[in-house]
Amino acid sequence: MGQKTHPFGFRVGITEAHKSRWFAPKALFGELLVEDYKIRKHLDKRLNRTPPFAAVSDIHIERTRELLTVIIKTARPGQVLGLKGAGKEQLQHELEALTHRNVAVQVVEVRNPECDARLLAEGLGEQIKKRANFRRVLKMRCESAMQAGAQGVRIQVSGRLGGAEIARTQDARLGSIPLSTLQANVDYAIVHATTTYGVIGIKVWVFKGLFSGDTQEEYQSTAAGGRARARGRR
Repeated sequence: MGQKTHPFGFRVGITEAHKSRWFAPKALFGELLVEDYKIRKHLDKRLNRTPPFAAVSDIHIERTRELLTVIIKTARPGQVLGLKGAGKEQLQHELEALTHRNVAVQVVEVRNPECDARLLAEGLGEQIKKRANFRRVLKMRCESAMQAGAQGVRIQVSGRLGGAEIARTQDARLGSIPLSTLQANVDYAIVHATTTYGVIGIKVWVFKGLFSGDTQEEYQSTAAGGRARARGRR
């Protein structure tokens, strides 16, 4: 029996920082947890599922006593910010109405979207919905990720591929994916593509290289657990 471990959860607190960073008393914890879920769901629907399709790959949430900070990682920051920052302000008002708290929105650009597991999976899902040849698409996506600087990539699709009666699993891989190495920076995402003949599950692993002790974050975080604690080599 295979012992499967989520690549991100395996590294949290060692080489990866938490995606929600805050402390709360026991009585308040459940409420804030549900609030985080609602924020992520709202932003995903608002920015990824409806125009302008801002290609948001990740959402980080930080809380202090006075302020709730939402950090949006996107391949198209201009679509989130809008004309003269109008889109960002509108998002801020929507989140304040949703949470009844002071909200600050930060937008971080994903510099290499071809190596981002979430964006790779979303793009692949869109092509499968348009009835593209899944084998050809899998191969092309793997090759483009490797050309963009990834050291290894694996994509697995499951379901009624090509509209077949019987569901099956197909995968493609290039390079190496050291899943059991904590020092390895492995990006992972799972996306569901809803087609006319059923739901197709897409899993993507991207190996970006090893973490180093002097790895710089894309944004400065003051919250507890805000920085990944990269292990030094021995």
